Amino acid sequence: MSAETSVPRPREPGLDISDSDLFRGLMSEAPFAFAFFNPDGRFVRVNSTFTELTGHPVELHLDRHPAELLPADLTTLIEAALRRIADEALPVTDQRIRTRAENGDSRHWTVSFFPMRDDDGVVGTALFGVDVTERQLNEEVLERSEERYRSLVESQQQLVWISSPSGSVAEDAPQWRAITGQGLEEYLAHGWLDAVHPDDRPGTEEAWREALRGRTMFEWSYRVRTRASGYRHFEVRAVPIIRHGRVVEWVGANTDVTPQREAEEMRGRLTDQLGAAALRTARLQGATAQLAEALTVEQVVQVIIDVGRTALAADHSSVALLDLDRATLKLISSGGTPDTRGEEIDLAQPNVMTMAVNSRRPLFAESPDSLRAQLVDAGADEAQISGFLAQTDERAWVGLPLLAAGRALGALRFSFTRTQKISQEDGVFLEALAGQCALAVERATLFEREHKTAETLQRSLLPERLPVVRGLTLAYRFRSGSRHVQVGGDWYDAFVLQDGRVAAVVGDVMGKGVKAAAGMGRIRNAMRALALTNPPPAAVLTGLDRVFEATEEEEQVTTLAYMVVEPGTGEGTLALAGHPPPLLVSPQGVGLLHETEPGTPLGWATSRKQFRFCVPPGHTAVLYSDGLVENRKRGLDAGLRELSSVVAEAPPEVLNSPNMLLDFLVDHMLSGYEQDDDVTVLAVHVPPATKSD
Repeated sequence: MSAETSVPRPREPGLDISDSDLFRGLMSEAPFAFAFFNPDGRFVRVNSTFTELTGHPVELHLDRHPAELLPADLTTLIEAALRRIADEALPVTDQRIRTRAENGDSRHWTVSFFPMRDDDGVVGTALFGVDVTERQLNEEVLERSEERYRSLVESQQQLVWISSPSGSVAEDAPQWRAITGQGLEEYLAHGWLDAVHPDDRPGTEEAWREALRGRTMFEWSYRVRTRASGYRHFEVRAVPIIRHGRVVEWVGANTDVTPQREAEEMRGRLTDQLGAAALRTARLQGATAQLAEALTVEQVVQVIIDVGRTALAADHSSVALLDLDRATLKLISSGGTPDTRGEEIDLAQPNVMTMAVNSRRPLFAESPDSLRAQLVDAGADEAQISGFLAQTDERAWVGLPLLAAGRALGALRFSFTRTQKISQEDGVFLEALAGQCALAVERATLFEREHKTAETLQRSLLPERLPVVRGLTLAYRFRSGSRHVQVGGDWYDAFVLQDGRVAAVVGDVMGKGVKAAAGMGRIRNAMRALALTNPPPAAVLTGLDRVFEATEEEEQVTTLAYMVVEPGTGEGTLALAGHPPPLLVSPQGVGLLHETEPGTPLGWATSRKQFRFCVPPGHTAVLYSDGLVENRKRGLDAGLRELSSVVAEAPPEVLNSPNMLLDFLVDHMLSGYEQDDDVTVLAVHVPPATKSD
């Protein structure tokens, strides 16, 4: 009888299965479980290893069916195998079963069944079983390790892939295809590159080739098209697996970093928004500071144009003020505005500025199409719109109404030679800017109105001409401040007294505007009345103190220099009320400041004094306000020293002409300084004596 499991072969010489001693010896030493069943399915032989599988002694098995002593699962497995061999005469291999030992440990077996033949056919079935408990445990450990690795990879949103040494993908990556929607054939080889964003693909492909050539780690990042046609960000890292100096494959992992990238982009956008908001705030603060320093409408307009150019990067800026009586906008600065005709715009003519004024709302046109649509809605002629757009290089427009307490003052117009995206934040900034501009325009308009009134009042109170007196030459210069253009309280006067002498005075009422001009007028008129009644300087100042206390406020400060001089001889007297001393200029170019007590301003309780003051023939006495010698960068003492030294630079022809001398002094004293106060200068010149005299 042969135990061959497939093709029958002749028995080896010297071996006989009936040799029971040999058979028992082999079975008892065999490291596998063995059992032999007769055609009826009864046990004929079992070895001791088989008893480890069943848990029964050898003798108990003999001549019994498996169902009589084996567990149901083992019985079912054996009987099914015996039936199959009886029907098909073919082996049944690699059947798995688990048993439990007496100590409770589980054992794993792999059993196979083989038909036993002789010349007459199948005479029985042999069972061989191998204890694979250790291998099973190792497999379970490996499987658990793989499950842990798989769970770790999945928790980290990683896609693991494998490629050949040449970089061609040969194995499926279901996670990749689940994300990209690619079929297997689409993914294999280099098809995965088709899912990479077109902008990222060239760099990714080149970096992958470089890693393949150098057999170095591949680290890169790219965007991948998803099944839903969106894109997600991935970071990839792949390493070569090298055996015996050769790359056998590449193993890589893609990590989905879309949430991190989106968070970074969000942080970037927030940073940009905060930066833009800070920049807009700084620009608005800068514009507000500049507008606060602008006093006239012209200065305000210049600031608006500068802000449009620097803060808004506008190519054109225009400002127009509303004339309600004429129902027009008057252009203060056109800035090359091409959609207007002339300097006035009829409010019924739809354009960027009139629409902003009429609606009391900003107008934003980010493109020519946007402007066309808004103008058509406002009733503008389409042919005129087309003509305007054809002749201009402007491509975006902003119209802002200038509103003060809800009242329209005018409009601003900014335009750009490129289309503009105006965000909600930009709109808020522009409205705030327009509000500051409106306040500045209103303030400047009121200032100019007050300035015009005060200037008219001041001019009306100053003498139109100085008296012409034989033996005496009078000259004056009055220069209004260039920075603070409000009129001040500077004044001068010269008149002939009843005894033929000439009274000359220069005064300064501190302050600006109508109040200072009105105070100057009262003091000037009172001084004339007192001088004509009782001309000595000390008496006049004493009378002015009483007038000042009765008519002026306590905080009002007024100073003056008053002198009376005899024509021809130049003999005279002088009194000061807190005013700088007069300058005496000789024909040789020597300037001397009169050394006398400065006194106190008008209205301060004091005993007024007068001093002899002589203007010899050929000399010139100069009375002046503090604006000539004092400013923000030069103190009073330094200014007085500079005034004396400047005289020495005057040429002879200037020294002999009072008018030329005053021009020379004013020009040189103000040279290099920003004038911030009125300058008033009065010259009393005594001509040199002639032979006829």
